[in-house]
Amino acid sequence: MTDISARSGAHHFLEGLADLDIEHVFANLGTDHVTLIEEIARRDREGLPHPRLILCPHENVAIHMAAGYAALTGRGQAVMVHVDAGTANAAMGMHNLFRGRIPVMLVAGKAPYTLRGELPGSRDNYVHFVQDPFDIGSLVRPYVKWEYSLPTSRIAPEVLRRAHSVMHSDPPGPVYLTLPREVLAENVAGPVQAFSAQRYGSVAAGGLDPERADELVQRLMQAQAPVVLTSYLGRKAEAVKALEDLALLCGIRVVEFMPSHLAISRTHPCFAGFDPAKGVAGADLGLLLDVDVPWLPKFVQPDTGTWWAQVDVDPIKQDFPMWGFATDWRVQADCATALRQLAALVRQRADAAFHERVAARIANWGPARIARRKAVETAAADPGQRGAVSAAHVCAALGRAISAHDIVVNEAIRNSPSVLTQIPRSEPLTLLCGAGGGLGFGGGMALGARLACPDRRVVHVVGDGSFHFSTPTSVYATAQRYGLPVFTVVLDNGGWQAVKEAVLRVYPDGEAAKADEFQARLQGGMRRFEKVAEAFGAHGEYVDDPAQVEDAIARCLAAVDAGQSAVMNVQIGLQ
Repeated sequence: MTDISARSGAHHFLEGLADLDIEHVFANLGTDHVTLIEEIARRDREGLPHPRLILCPHENVAIHMAAGYAALTGRGQAVMVHVDAGTANAAMGMHNLFRGRIPVMLVAGKAPYTLRGELPGSRDNYVHFVQDPFDIGSLVRPYVKWEYSLPTSRIAPEVLRRAHSVMHSDPPGPVYLTLPREVLAENVAGPVQAFSAQRYGSVAAGGLDPERADELVQRLMQAQAPVVLTSYLGRKAEAVKALEDLALLCGIRVVEFMPSHLAISRTHPCFAGFDPAKGVAGADLGLLLDVDVPWLPKFVQPDTGTWWAQVDVDPIKQDFPMWGFATDWRVQADCATALRQLAALVRQRADAAFHERVAARIANWGPARIARRKAVETAAADPGQRGAVSAAHVCAALGRAISAHDIVVNEAIRNSPSVLTQIPRSEPLTLLCGAGGGLGFGGGMALGARLACPDRRVVHVVGDGSFHFSTPTSVYATAQRYGLPVFTVVLDNGGWQAVKEAVLRVYPDGEAAKADEFQARLQGGMRRFEKVAEAFGAHGEYVDDPAQVEDAIARCLAAVDAGQSAVMNVQIGLQ
């Protein structure tokens, strides 16, 4: 006879999530979640709290919604998927989160292990046999910091605390937990211990030890042409402010290469663009700050006399089988903390002569800033033509139409330079880009960003190839159901132009180039991407004339402000 005080494993699991202050579970459920569904219904009837379930028609949206939310808030959420099938659908997203150092707890149900009704939750469906692989964790193991299968619900709070601590500890990243159906269904009598964050919390990287900080400050104050290269420093808003302060204090040019976040305001006098080749040329001191790939060694060769220092939350790149960027001085540290330390030391030691040298150095960069600005303006001034609207012209119009507080999610791939240069960003966490190689992330990330920041517009710029990958019906169905309006701009160039460019880099005069056939075109007639979104209540615009751009953007933003998602499908021509 069951003890009336006993509670199911699902109860203890949900209690454990609540103890972690997990606010949302982005979910695509299946037969493995029946006890959780039952427990949620019971808790709703009794008025008991539990994390909010955001049901997503596809796991690609669920995992990337969690990514967008965590990227804006720093708080990793849970994603719940169905056995191996859901795990496989989420695997590409796990790759993106892993490379982006974004915390998430991916939780998958597990096929029952009992066959004949020996325990509650035993197999009762054909799929329970076919969804039971030898090693379910292998589907995501390259992309997780930790994995576990819950053996009994009695330890659910401790297991969840462990997962939560690992995913938030530096460098942060995804974790993976599986829940056998029998474990969720089992009843456990008596109290289950909770585990507080104060005694079981995450571990954060700190700053520099005094001796090493002193060495770096001495070299930095003696440098004549220092440069910073960074990519993901901007994942923390305080790091952006610290970098802007130190760069201005010491006269350091800042280059972002393949940025996943904004690291410095585009109006800052030390911002030096996105080209590492120009950044490293002539540098006598280089700082690699939270960057995985500072340049492409095949094309960029730094000066042999440059002295390189590396400050990174993951300086050894422990999950890169090969890396290949030599540094003279390296330390694992939090960039925000380290940069503030360096700035404080510089202020203690700097005299009037130092400040005068720095001011002169920054003034000398004026012509380069003006040249970059003119190049950007020239590109935007060319509107293109009917059927081949200029991507730079579109992005410039978009940049004028949105505010500094609005969030831009960049998945334009081939046209990313237009997004980065033509849509000016000046505030931390207003630019999110992909750090991994999995396309189709932008729609889900835009929804997660809007959920995290409901009072700000979220604009998602995507290429047509990536739009296909993004499971768009799931994106706009989720946006409609939960009232999360986002504005998507599709730059349709007729296919995967990155594939074409890759072929030309290796075989510039090859057979594919002669035939102008790169197996990357997706055109087969008129493609009305906006109609996909309209099917789920979104506003749609089709633009094939430069003269239509500004009015179409205005209508889309008005729709978003009124609570309706919008998609603007722009024909930028085959490239």
